[in-house]
Amino acid sequence: MAQKYTAKYTAPAAAKQPRPESAPAQFVFGKNNYRVFLLAIAVVILGFILMMGTTDIYDFRKIVLAPLTVLAGFAIGFFAIFQKSENKA
Repeated sequence: MAQKYTAKYTAPAAAKQPRPESAPAQFVFGKNNYRVFLLAIAVVILGFILMMGTTDIYDFRKIVLAPLTVLAGFAIGFFAIFQKSENKA
């Protein structure tokens, strides 16, 4: 039967050194991007509010205006995501 060699585990020397100070966390987008994105969410919510109601199912507001408003909100959202943020750092 083979003998098993067991040794005590010691942590590497690099792990015992103190961690260096890290840079402060930054947001992914700029302040303006978040404002435009909140505007996009508000426009999408407005589009869904325009779709609400039980009367006149085939009304212009529910068939044309509300879906176009929702699509406009999504377009504004894509613009907010792809707009280059102004980082002064």
